[in-house]
Amino acid sequence: MIKVAHIIYSFGIGGLEKGITTLINHGSDGIAHIIISLCGTKYSEKLLKKPAQIICLDKPGGNSPRFIWNLAKEIRTVRPDVVHTRNWSGMDGILAARLAGVRAIVHGEHGWDMLDPAGASKKRRLIRKLTSLMVNHYTCVSRQLATWLQQEVGIKKPVTQIYNGVDTTSFMPAGPGEKAAVREEMDVLPEDFVVGIVARLDAIKNHGAVIDAVNQVAQSRPDVKLVVVGDGPEAATLKARAGDHVRFLGYRFDTARLMQGFDLFVLPSFNEGISNTILEAMATGLPVVASNVGGNPELVCDEENGRLIDPEEPGQIADIIEQYIETPYLCKLHGTKGRKMMVERFSVASMVRQYESVYRETTRINKA
Repeated sequence: MIKVAHIIYSFGIGGLEKGITTLINHGSDGIAHIIISLCGTKYSEKLLKKPAQIICLDKPGGNSPRFIWNLAKEIRTVRPDVVHTRNWSGMDGILAARLAGVRAIVHGEHGWDMLDPAGASKKRRLIRKLTSLMVNHYTCVSRQLATWLQQEVGIKKPVTQIYNGVDTTSFMPAGPGEKAAVREEMDVLPEDFVVGIVARLDAIKNHGAVIDAVNQVAQSRPDVKLVVVGDGPEAATLKARAGDHVRFLGYRFDTARLMQGFDLFVLPSFNEGISNTILEAMATGLPVVASNVGGNPELVCDEENGRLIDPEEPGQIADIIEQYIETPYLCKLHGTKGRKMMVERFSVASMVRQYESVYRETTRINKA
């Protein structure tokens, strides 16, 4: 049995958390998982279908040596074979794992935050390079992130790029009658054109651009609606910016069902690693409009399964929404191609196999 401790800032709602729960739910019986949530949030516990120990801490702001020491004590208590830390906010776990005597340390990069949206901070790059001396292996969710780690940060350790996997039996096109039922719940009409976005309400996701775009389209097309799924620090600001044609649903655990009520998925983020919700929208058979940043071009092929846009230009998003409204066959064509791509290239089994291979190899090397 290999015991893996995942150290993350929060086990709240998001793509990173969903990726971990998918890994646990579909993982091998020979690997046990522990989740250490540094800030104590554990909303995603509801997504777990297999048992996993969850430890919630109360991390103060800043970088407290006392907290790192206490984290090391927690790690010693659970005695993992591998510690897998994630993103900048989880890097306290690297030093803590070494203090706890763990030799097998994996660090994963999944995306960005608004404090360093392009990964350009010299301070953060330096810290990442110094801490790499304590890391055995890196994982990342896109080719763009792998290139950034190796060429811009200067990481010399092995880097394995692993795409997030999506359960295409859960996320799938709506069956007869399902779309109308979901729309009734979302307070939109069967004949409306529904644009959807599923993402935490954080500045880096750039919800304002799609709200402005739908506001513009709604002036001439009152049948267009925007459904926003998610919550976060920008909630009040975004609600004040939106018109009557926007529905805010908050955090939801039934996104697979809700997406079946959409006609189009839009995510104009300022930067992304690999967006789980883009993958889920593709699996649902939706055309996707996404910003031409980060790992998005690895998922969205412009004018094949959606459109790539400049996140700074809501007018461009508005034009594309109008094009999809006026040409329904294009929605169907792009959505069908996206679904086919998901089934062929982004399976859950492939994701789980690659992560577990990293854990086994890292454990084997460090026991040699």
